[in-house]
Order: sequence, then C-alpha cells, then structure tokens
Amino acid sequence: MGRRPRVMVSRAGLPGRGLELLAERCEVVEWDERTPPTAAELHRLAKDCDGALVLGTDLVDSALLDAAGADLRVVALASMGFDAVDQEAAREHKVVVTHTPHVLAETTADIVLSLMLMSRRRLGAAIDSMRRGEWRTFQMDVFLGLDVHGATLGLIGYGQIAHAVAKRAAAFGMNVQHHNPGKPSDSLSRSVELEELLRTSDIVSLHVPLTPLTRNLIGARELAMMKPTATLVNTSRGGVVDESALIGALRTGRLHSAGLDVMVDEPRSEPTDPLFGVPNLVVLPHVGSATEATRAAMVELAARNVLAVLDGFEAMTPVPGTPATHDRGRPTAR
Repeated sequence: MGRRPRVMVSRAGLPGRGLELLAERCEVVEWDERTPPTAAELHRLAKDCDGALVLGTDLVDSALLDAAGADLRVVALASMGFDAVDQEAAREHKVVVTHTPHVLAETTADIVLSLMLMSRRRLGAAIDSMRRGEWRTFQMDVFLGLDVHGATLGLIGYGQIAHAVAKRAAAFGMNVQHHNPGKPSDSLSRSVELEELLRTSDIVSLHVPLTPLTRNLIGARELAMMKPTATLVNTSRGGVVDESALIGALRTGRLHSAGLDVMVDEPRSEPTDPLFGVPNLVVLPHVGSATEATRAAMVELAARNVLAVLDGFEAMTPVPGTPATHDRGRPTAR
C-alpha cells in the first residue's frame, strides 16, 4: 500500500467538517496558528505535498509551486476570488486550481444590502455618535439619510452575487440595471453601458473579479460621473476602487456615501488609517461570507475539490480557464 496523500492546509481554525474529510483520506499538514504563515513558512509547509487547501489571500505563485515539488496536483482555494493565483504558473506546473463559487452568493448579497442601508441611511455615523455620548435629545434634522427603497441600483458585473442582490432589490422596489458584456437584460435587471449606469444610478455596487482590466475600475473619472447623492458599495476586491479618489470624493461632498467590505491592503487596523476617518464611509473587515454555514460550506467544497483531483476525477469547481483535472492518465469523470 502506498503512502497517504499529503495535503497542506494554510490556516488553523477553519470551520466545518472539511478538514475531517481530508483527514479521513490524507495526511493533513496544518499551519497551527491563527495568523497567516509568511511566504517562507507557506513554502516549507507545502514541501512534498500532493494537494493544498489555502485561503484567497495566500499567494499561489511559481515560488510556492516550486517549493511544493512535482507531487503537487491541486490547490483548492476556500474563496470565490482567485486574484492571488498566478494562473499561468499553475498551468506551467500542471496544477489544478479550484475556488468556491455558488456557496457564498446569497450570504454575500445580504452584506451588500447591509452596506447599502448603513451607508445611505448614515447608520455608521449615527452609531459612532451615540457611542461617543453625543445623543442628548431627539432632533428632526440629525443624521438625515437617503432612501434605499425606490432607488436606482447599478450593478457592475452580473454574476451570482449580483443576481442575488438584484432579487433582494426587487423587494425594496428598486429599479435595477447592470453592466456586464454578454449578460443581457432579464426580468430582474436592465443591461446598460457603464457610463449610463454611473450617471443614472443612486447606488453603484461592484461585482467584478480583480484583473489587470478591472484594477482601479472606479477612479476619479468614474466617481465624477456619479450623482453627488449616490452611494458606492464594494464587496468584490479592494483594488477595483482607487481608494484615494474615493476618499477625496467623499470628503468634498462629490459623493454622498460609500460602503466597503474589501480594501486594497488587508487587514487594516491602524486608527489613523484614512479609511477610518471619513464619516460617510462604512468599512467592514471582509465579512461578506462570514456566517457559520457559508464559511463551513466553503471549506468543505475546497476539501472535496482536493479529494476529487487526488482521486483522478474532475475538480468540482475549477478556476475558469484552468484545467479541471491533473493529467496522470486517470479517469476524467465520475
């Protein structure tokens, strides 16, 4: 009998039963700290592994794949996004890369609506003021926000999460439009050009992956097109927005408000961070998928992807544009 496959897991404390599934079949080499490993530590952990289960923030590049060695067949991300993966390097190393779509769309859509409400209704600023002891009496003209119901919502990108947001927006009586080449109008949303969306939307919500084409997709030029009463929401990737331009637009009143669950550099915790000093900006610590059920489902799907590839079958959810199987002359379908 040959050795059990070795699978590296890049973080301790992962929820759900995904690691149990791996441990039943594989030797699991787990990073035993809550803080992420350094690149050198991640490379050491991956050495001689057949598979790896990592988070979306772990850099999967040639250096990691070289460090793992020739036995590595699959890297499974417990993440929908895969911008930290060097896909060309993965193809060169003939390593299958997977991610976790589908399981987090509904949960993340809930956070999009939360950010819309918090930002547009000035709830973050109101809570902060109350905690500072400034609530002395009821006043009719304090913390006046803008309505979400009946507003025009513009979705940039129209994938799983955006579609789930559109369903929720219907309950708010919102007029929904989207910009996503190749995604026509449907019963929930009307397809429009990007500039029209920016000019006419009361709320703009971002739902695109971070690529060279989408980096700083929303900068000073795009913010200037938006209504001064508009709200920007970003739950995709921080790099899609030019943070300096956004802060400038918020501080000068060029934009009413914004809500972010993602930032260019994460984590962010310094009290002097410019993002934390803007009263009309709500910032969350990347919690879009943070429910017990969803995070557990993400880890389990990642684990099942690892096991499928190690068994010689197709990955359940390969990263688009990458191979679904590792070519070792094994079967390609269950």
